[in-house]
Amino acid sequence: MRISVVVPCFNEADGIDRLAEVLAPVLEALGGGYEVILVDDGSSDGTLDRLRAICAERAGFRYLALSRNFGKEGAMLAGLTEAKGEAVAIMDADLQHPPALLGPMVELLDAGYEQVVARRDRQGDPRFRTFVSRLYYRFVNGLMDVDLEDGAGDFRVLDRRALDALLSLGESNRFSKGLFAWIGFRTTYLDYRNEARYAGTSKWSTTQLLNYGLDSVVSFNYKPLRLAIHVGAAITAVAVVYGLWVVVDAIIAGNSVPGYVTLICAITGLGGLQMVMLGVIGEYLGRIYVEVKHRPNFLVRERSEDDGPVT
Repeated sequence: MRISVVVPCFNEADGIDRLAEVLAPVLEALGGGYEVILVDDGSSDGTLDRLRAICAERAGFRYLALSRNFGKEGAMLAGLTEAKGEAVAIMDADLQHPPALLGPMVELLDAGYEQVVARRDRQGDPRFRTFVSRLYYRFVNGLMDVDLEDGAGDFRVLDRRALDALLSLGESNRFSKGLFAWIGFRTTYLDYRNEARYAGTSKWSTTQLLNYGLDSVVSFNYKPLRLAIHVGAAITAVAVVYGLWVVVDAIIAGNSVPGYVTLICAITGLGGLQMVMLGVIGEYLGRIYVEVKHRPNFLVRERSEDDGPVT
């Protein structure tokens, strides 16, 4: 089989039919056979009904329905686990990832690359959003053990060897952007301009985006823990210097019980800092707690009767 395309779907009933209409001719033009794996991630609208209908009507399309909403990471992993193609593509269901790019991406894969990543440019984005995004990537790349490319998301094509390497990583706390970078292999980028959503609105809330950013920081390094050591050492040094100054001042000028404001500021400031440090430690401990349980990243409730390619 030439290519497998994994499409995570969450409440995409209004646009999934259009995706199938656009995607099918692009894949047929590639030749060699294809499959499209549509993964319903516990949708609460009519997405699953539309997936059933699409897979019944179109050869090469099949679906998985997860038992609940496991998040995009779980849905992607479910589809990647099922993929049988020599090349495997990942794309969103909202048509913001242009299917027409799959042809040039597969050509680059044939040229010897093992990962071909679609990198979105930021033309037309609000300046503030562009500034925040660039600041985020500069910040996380200073902390992480791997480098994240600004504008590079989940839209990519991997060859079978790169996919097998990715699937060999059995961790429960999955941050795919980092995992894609961590496995390495010969990688190239194809720039494109992001398209508008065909239907619906983004499923990412501000809180989810913040949590996703936190995942990127703690998933691939322990630098926050080491930073806690350095901050603690610096505060201890400041406390020692301040203590010596108080002793010398008391000897020279007498003990007039000064420092009420300083004491209150130190107590509240150090209390807040301790809570932050405990939160950092707790975040790592929580991830260890999840990992040792060895729970699966997803559970499949239903799948299309066709368990292989029909093309």
